[in-house]
Amino acid sequence: MEDALTLVIDGTEPPSAATAAAVQAFCDAAEDQAGSGAVVLRVSGAPAEGWTSGLDVTVVNKWERALRRLERLARATVAIASGDCGGAALDVFVACDIRVVTPDTRLLVARDAAATWPGMAGFRLVQLAGAARVRRALLFGEPIEATAALRTGLADEMTEDLAGALATAVDLVGGLAGAEISIRRQLHFDAATTSFDEALGQHLAACDRVLRTPVKVA
Repeated sequence: MEDALTLVIDGTEPPSAATAAAVQAFCDAAEDQAGSGAVVLRVSGAPAEGWTSGLDVTVVNKWERALRRLERLARATVAIASGDCGGAALDVFVACDIRVVTPDTRLLVARDAAATWPGMAGFRLVQLAGAARVRRALLFGEPIEATAALRTGLADEMTEDLAGALATAVDLVGGLAGAEISIRRQLHFDAATTSFDEALGQHLAACDRVLRTPVKVA
């Protein structure tokens, strides 16, 4: 796993055009890299008071578009969180497929002078854990401790053995094709909001894609 493509996100820094460009470049590299398997994002840190002072909606839009591309990447994504994790770090964490936390991790919805930040991390938190379980975090900025993140499905694993967690993630992904992971991920996203009749066509198309792919014989 040492040679896995890795990006480090520092949540103490507010999202910027440079941060968005770094995520876009990471996605470019992930899609250009031969083979399948997982890519890794290491996230930590939370923004300090006044962190929104230099932001404008154009920068926020670039950041959210970069996150959406990461979320739909044709590779499996593994996020490793440690310590306080808010702002850009939380944004990236909840956009990934496999999410690992250390015991000291706290997921924080960042606050500004008026209230909690209304970015898309709130949307993803609700999608992952349900509205009731993250209500206090979204409305009041109450930290989500590592144990609670694990219990509610925001985290898949809590461990101090990050190398072992990464090895487990690699085994889980195995030789699965990145493009197919992307399709399964989208089917999973759509299942929460799509009726059976609407979903059927998409699932049949995915099945047809698999059936038309020649089987490789070792």
